[in-house]
Amino acid sequence: MTKLSVNINKVATLRNARGGDTPNLLQVAKDCEHFGAQGITVHPRPDQRHIRYDDAFALAEVVNTEYNIEGNPTDAFIDIVLKIKPTQVTLVPDAEDVLTSNAGWDTIKNESFLTDIISVFKAEGIRTSIFIETELKNIEHAKKTGADRIELYTEDYAKSYSQDRENAIAPFVKAAELASQIGLGINAGHDLNLGNLNYFAKNIPGLLEVSIGHALISDALYLGLQSTIQQYLRQLEIPARNAQSNG
Repeated sequence: MTKLSVNINKVATLRNARGGDTPNLLQVAKDCEHFGAQGITVHPRPDQRHIRYDDAFALAEVVNTEYNIEGNPTDAFIDIVLKIKPTQVTLVPDAEDVLTSNAGWDTIKNESFLTDIISVFKAEGIRTSIFIETELKNIEHAKKTGADRIELYTEDYAKSYSQDRENAIAPFVKAAELASQIGLGINAGHDLNLGNLNYFAKNIPGLLEVSIGHALISDALYLGLQSTIQQYLRQLEIPARNAQSNG
C-alpha cells in the first residue's frame, strides 16, 4: 500500500494568523499519526510564513512515523536537515517569493549541484528525494545525482484530470516506469485530493508515498481530521503492483 504523508504546513498557517499556539502543531501531527497517517511532511520556507524552523525541530521529537522535510537546499535548510536527520529530505527548487511549489528540478542543468548536496545527506543516513516533473531525461539524470527517490510533481495531472484522466496520467505512468527501471523509488505530491488520488495510485506502478496537505486539511474542515485521513487512506488501498522498496 502507498504510504500517506500529511503535509501540515496549512495548520501552521492557521496558527500564525493569530499568533499563539492554536491550533497546536505538535498535537495535530500526533493526531494525524494516531488516525493512520504513515508520515508527516513539512516545508519550511525562508520567510517562515507557515512552518517555522523551530517547528521543524520540535516535530522531530514527536513524529513516530516517517518525517519528511521538503525545501530548497539553501545553507539554512541544509543546516536544519543535518541537525534533525529526518527519515527523508525532499529537494524542491522553490524561489524565495513563490506562493507554493510550481516546478520540478532541471536535473541536467543542476546535476553537479544536486549530486554534491545529496552526497552530504546520504552520508548522514537521510533518504533523499528530488521533486521533479515527467520529462524523462530529467528522471534519468536524477538517478545520476545519487537520489534514492523522485517525487512526481502532480499539478498538471490534477488540472487535467476532470477533462481527460487517461491523457492526464499518461506522462506520469511513463515517468514512473522509467524510474522503476533505473532503480528510483517513486513519491508524488501537489494538488492530489479525494477526487483524483485513487485513479493516480491505481495507475502509477511502484508508488511508495504521496504527500498531501492543502486538500486534506481543507477537507478536514468539513469532515473532521480523523474521517478525512481515513478517507484518503481508503483511496490508497490498492493491490500491490510490482512495488519496489527503494530507500
